[in-house]
Amino acid sequence: MRYFAELSYLGKNYHGWQIQPNAISVQEVVQKALTTLLRSPIEVVAAGRTDAGVHAAQMFIHFDTDLELDSDVYCYKMNSLLPDDIVFSKIFKVHSQAHTRFDALKRSYEYKILLGKSPFTTDIEWQINHSLNIEAMNKSASFLLDYTDFKCFSRSKTDVRTYDCDITKAEWVLKNNQLVFHISADRFLRNMVRAIVGTLCDVGKGKMEPEKIKAIIESQDRSNAGASAPAHGLFLTEIIYPENITDDNE
Repeated sequence: MRYFAELSYLGKNYHGWQIQPNAISVQEVVQKALTTLLRSPIEVVAAGRTDAGVHAAQMFIHFDTDLELDSDVYCYKMNSLLPDDIVFSKIFKVHSQAHTRFDALKRSYEYKILLGKSPFTTDIEWQINHSLNIEAMNKSASFLLDYTDFKCFSRSKTDVRTYDCDITKAEWVLKNNQLVFHISADRFLRNMVRAIVGTLCDVGKGKMEPEKIKAIIESQDRSNAGASAPAHGLFLTEIIYPENITDDNE
């Protein structure tokens, strides 16, 4: 039987989601806990691969087991095995071909910036202690919706077949002194959101005009875009699946 599990994690102590040969990853910790709990080797597949230091308010994984799993019971047991910075919130049965990565319809991220300094949020916000032109940043972000090829924001060494992404939302929202970038798309490239944020912050700092982002995108050249924003301000916040993903017998 195939199950989906919903979880969240703080990325500070991990070298990203994916298992690494010489560094601790979220996937490694989760697989070890599931293997211990279910008493058989378990491999999990995630909806995406967050980079080192990136957080997830909502991540989904899938795995297979012959056991009948009660969500409340097994989430409680998993959370007793996991460190405090990884939390399971739901486990549910899906149909046998359901796939957390390939069946996802939409993914959303938030990037958090603190306009100022604070000792309490250094691990979850990029702290910028000077003003930004948010109107210009939003104007520049709006142009992202006019394009589909985002090679200019992709990590150089990557094995993707296409750089096409359908971005449906790209917006900066300021509340008090916290500035949050909201972005949604059907898929994202490696390092894409951080590269976009870094470029838009260059617009906010007055280093380039909002319209310059059009030329950057059309160049398909990563070197023309801005430096990537720090990983610790980025959160995977939502993943949407078709309603028929659950098991037909549920």
